[in-house]
Amino acid sequence: MELVWNPPLKSRQKRILPLLGTLCIITPFAVDMYLPAFSAIAAGYRTTTPQISLSLSTYFIGFALGQVLYGPLLDRFGRKRPLYFGLAVYIVFSIGCALAPNLRSFAAFRFLEALGGCVAQVAAIAMVHDFFQVKESAKIFSLLFLMIGTSPLLAPTIGSAVMGALGWPWIFGLLAAIAFLVLALVFLLLPEGHAPDRGVSLRPAPILAEFRDIAKDPQFLTYTLAGAFSFAGLFAFVAGSPIIFMDGFHLGARAFGLVFAVLVMGFIGGSQANVFLLRRFGSRQIFLTALSLQVLIGICFLAAIYSGIAGLKSVLVLFFAFLSCIGLTFPNAAALALARFSRNAGRASALFGFLQNGAGALISVGIGMLGAHAVFLLLASTAMAGLAILAAGQRRIGEIVDEPECEAALIL
Repeated sequence: MELVWNPPLKSRQKRILPLLGTLCIITPFAVDMYLPAFSAIAAGYRTTTPQISLSLSTYFIGFALGQVLYGPLLDRFGRKRPLYFGLAVYIVFSIGCALAPNLRSFAAFRFLEALGGCVAQVAAIAMVHDFFQVKESAKIFSLLFLMIGTSPLLAPTIGSAVMGALGWPWIFGLLAAIAFLVLALVFLLLPEGHAPDRGVSLRPAPILAEFRDIAKDPQFLTYTLAGAFSFAGLFAFVAGSPIIFMDGFHLGARAFGLVFAVLVMGFIGGSQANVFLLRRFGSRQIFLTALSLQVLIGICFLAAIYSGIAGLKSVLVLFFAFLSCIGLTFPNAAALALARFSRNAGRASALFGFLQNGAGALISVGIGMLGAHAVFLLLASTAMAGLAILAAGQRRIGEIVDEPECEAALIL
């Protein structure tokens, strides 16, 4: 029997949204806080900055793979027990990263850190469907992104300060401390929104069959894959920004942190503009328009770089516009992809996250191997691939199920 928890909307906003947002910042902090330390970590391990970016790739790979593991667990055991386990794993291997004796063990611990920490975002996405109506979901995702957006504003600056005062290993000690605080908040304040369902099998064959059935849904597959290729531009930015701005434009750690924060304001601004746009337009309209603009900006980016006319100012402007489009595409892709699922929301959100972040992991590997110029090529090509997938998939969907309605925005 599924537990139903349905207090008034304002009460849900005040009590649940901040907790879900706190869960969602685990991975952004793990990614963003150590970016200013790339050069210092490279010097410590006697390697290059692009090689350190491969540790970001191992994190993304662990983050993607872990989601398909936690999806069935979140449906079988409820949301909180898998959260306890995953956050504990994250804490242990964050400390391991701080103590890693060489680059290989550091990259391996980053993989295991992500394997634990990814449960936070999967659970948060699933709990949107536990606590809120489907027609609210695109707005709720946008509001969660407002909270997620605090991490790129704060994390690089915090990481730079910690590195300067104590050394880069303490960045990972701080990540462990933050996760411990989040774990305490989950234990004390977060209600269980989904009763354990013993009917959910944990055997590999039924799990794979369930994922296959979810993936067969045309609406889910279209908006997940189109959204994944759109969202891959954010991974390209995160993985490539230290190489572009610190190695290419020779910015220091503090200047890089400031630039990174300003650019991510584009992503935050796009996600918040989405809340207001949903008053007048449907998620499908917003997604298509934003993705088309993303393609156009990606082409302009590529032309400016390879023609040699792009300087620091133009790169900043184009990145800001590109990330603003992603702020619009992602919440609507998530809402539309997951709209059909309720009882298996944990598995659907896990598969959604796996496909989204798997694409990002491949992007970051490519950047680590090919360098800065790969970033600009990938910005244009991934957006074009997303638009092509959307065009092809819409022919198979037919009628959209439970598309979020255009009603008053939810404001915290």
